[in-house]
Amino acid sequence: MAFQGKTKRAAQQFPSPEELYLNGTLPRTTEAVPSLWLHQGDVIRAYAESHQKTSDLALELPTGTGKTLPGLLIGEWVRGKAEGPVIYATPTKQLARQVAGTAQREGIPVGVLVGRARDWDPIDEASVEGGEAIGITTYSSIFNSSPKIPEPRLLLFDDAHAGEQFVGNEYAINIRRHEDQAAYLAILESLKPFLSGLLIQRLEGQPDPGAHHQVRLILPAVDPAALAKLDAALAALPTPYSYKVAMIRAGLASCCVYLSYGGIQIRPMIPPTFENHVFARAEQRIYLSATLGSGGELERAFGRREIVRMPLPTKTPPRSGRRLFVFPDIVKGNDPAGLTKRIIGLTDKALVLSQESVANTEAAAKALAGDGVPVLGRDDLEQQGLDAFASAATGVLGLANRYDGLDLPGTACRIVVLGGKPDAVGLQEKFLSERAEANAALAERVRTRIVQGAGRCTRGPNDYAVVVVLGSDIMKYFSRPENLKALEPELQAEVEFGWQNSKGADPDEVIENVEMFLEHEADWREQGEPAVAEFRQDAVKVEPPAADALGKAAALEVEAWQLAFGGDWLGASEKLQEAVPHVGPEATRGYRGLLLYIAGVWLHLGAQDETQRARARQLVREAALAGNRATWLKEMRDLPGAEEVPLVPMDVVAVNAVVARLRGQLKPNKINAALTEMQEALAQDEATRYECGLTTLGSFLGAEASKPKGQGRCDSDWVWGTAMWMTIEAKSEEHDDGLLPLKDVRQANTQLDQLAADRGMDNPPAGSPAIIVSDKLSVDPQHAPAANPNVHLASPSTVEEIGSDVAVVWGDLLTTAVGIASEQAQKQHVRSVMTENGCLPSQVIDRLTQNRIRPGD
Repeated sequence: MAFQGKTKRAAQQFPSPEELYLNGTLPRTTEAVPSLWLHQGDVIRAYAESHQKTSDLALELPTGTGKTLPGLLIGEWVRGKAEGPVIYATPTKQLARQVAGTAQREGIPVGVLVGRARDWDPIDEASVEGGEAIGITTYSSIFNSSPKIPEPRLLLFDDAHAGEQFVGNEYAINIRRHEDQAAYLAILESLKPFLSGLLIQRLEGQPDPGAHHQVRLILPAVDPAALAKLDAALAALPTPYSYKVAMIRAGLASCCVYLSYGGIQIRPMIPPTFENHVFARAEQRIYLSATLGSGGELERAFGRREIVRMPLPTKTPPRSGRRLFVFPDIVKGNDPAGLTKRIIGLTDKALVLSQESVANTEAAAKALAGDGVPVLGRDDLEQQGLDAFASAATGVLGLANRYDGLDLPGTACRIVVLGGKPDAVGLQEKFLSERAEANAALAERVRTRIVQGAGRCTRGPNDYAVVVVLGSDIMKYFSRPENLKALEPELQAEVEFGWQNSKGADPDEVIENVEMFLEHEADWREQGEPAVAEFRQDAVKVEPPAADALGKAAALEVEAWQLAFGGDWLGASEKLQEAVPHVGPEATRGYRGLLLYIAGVWLHLGAQDETQRARARQLVREAALAGNRATWLKEMRDLPGAEEVPLVPMDVVAVNAVVARLRGQLKPNKINAALTEMQEALAQDEATRYECGLTTLGSFLGAEASKPKGQGRCDSDWVWGTAMWMTIEAKSEEHDDGLLPLKDVRQANTQLDQLAADRGMDNPPAGSPAIIVSDKLSVDPQHAPAANPNVHLASPSTVEEIGSDVAVVWGDLLTTAVGIASEQAQKQHVRSVMTENGCLPSQVIDRLTQNRIRPGD
């Protein structure tokens, strides 16, 4: 073998990444793309002209329009200047290998550094360290307790819009009960000082609907002894937990604990990425994102105070293919799963995406696949790669929480199923969504996941695919005008076209339309495409009202969590208090309440005198006011010296009524029989029996409950004196188009006024809600504005959960409260038990009014 001479380490210099590409010096293969798209050239040119020194920069390239190549060209251009290592990070190993394949086709030298560091190819590792190749790695190889990646000059993050899922999760300890009950119970033991005996009993026993559903927030720092026990319990956990414990142990006091029957999550709300030397010391971090929302999502996800956004230079984003949306839940016949299975059967090839567990998602994929059609899942993807599915003639691939990083262009796959609304990936999201009324803070994240998921099979301007929107929750999401208007105009048009062609349509007609679309011949071009174009003419993107407010608060929140992680409680509280005025609109009330509460706790932890402690208690009181009902606050540990927050009038009425019943002619056997009958009635849908169950439930909640007589009246009304009323209308019947008829909305509009007339009053008490209980129905966007602001849609499962909780409350009271002699002490006990189980009227109303029908803020 001949000796080698000196190798030229630095590549030839070019004035921009575009010139690097056009010059022809890259050893591109015959499989390389023929040329850059116009918008790709615009983006890399704008970067070279204006943003080479911007420390944190987000580049917008919508899904299906090619983010990878511009990112690699920028990376190669910077690497060619010999200024230090360049790292390109992806969310998953599969995507890392996909990016490496693209780089190799385009003649860009790369070294793949994924998996365990000791398994890396030494040649790849040395070439990346020496600046001779771009390092392709995963987020988890950067964000861990001891990253082995070389400190880079430039860090590029692909699919940065998914940062919260892939960065935040690295700073989270997730314990799933069904996977590791011993670990769950060990951590639960350390949390017992924050829990009532009754809740502990429910969490340690068999699951019941109420305990299984709710997520509790615990801030362990308020009890130093309990915090020490939690730290010791975490330190005793084996691998792989120990790696995550190491990530947050130094700042454990600043972490939130989210507790449910099914699992425990421990994490700071915003990850302390400032401690990571690979990330924090990079001269520049570029975030390649499909969407650049203005709500501060990127800043919170990556823990950066400010990320400069560089949107597409052109006003109109490039088209990324054509999608035909189908909404089986509103098709005539009410067989969404059956219709979806028929659609998949047209090609026997589909991608099924869901936020459910891996097992549930793969089971759903199996149920939707035809006889003999192979079903693949997460393990198949990791072992065989995506190409195994893409190249197969048939197959259904079911993946949980994988809305990014899957390229299935052309004939690789023409059908994608979005199973359910992706709004609760992890317990922190579930708490924000369901307990803290902070959906505004999640809106950008949820929208991005849906857009990304819908685009998995349209990866170029001429590509096309069917998108099946399956599930009542995601169908309701698309029925909200404010959600639709937040989408890009092209996508708005596709969704509206799909909605109008699904609503009340005959299933056979839907199948015919899908077949026409999949053929994509003259019939579609002459009939379908012009119709979509009509919807496109009227579509205008409108940013959600909360986005600007949340965006302004993001920088201050990031600073606050950094200070808290380092134990600077006073500084952290001050920053959160500064953020609060920015989240002032009605749409962000729940989130404002959460920030105020945390600011109050942090101020208490750092307080040096009584003045500061009094201010901390005041912040907690302000949190209760800001958060409107904020029922989760009733479950939180009181700060020392805090006065007991008085009950709102409706809760006073309820507690007094329950105590009066306990102190009267009490017949436990009769009450237990009534509770059993109530739960059985609420678990079935025969109208008369269900109505009786509703009225019984209201009476056990301390209300005067009855079924009004007369035509068009509600099924049950609950009256807490003159403080608060509620009417409930149960709609168990099926509708051909799966949508709530306008007449039902109008009927609910009048029921509180009819109740007021019955009681000789001009109006019902302010804030009284009218509830329509329906299993999976939504309201047509055209009809939703007709609803009064106080009319809400709730599911039978929510009512059933409340019934279960009420049974627990009364089971406890029958054994504990009757022996309390003092009426005042008895009231205090009843208040405590009802609060702990979410059964005060204010809590019940909160649980039933999560889905207001009328659009708006």
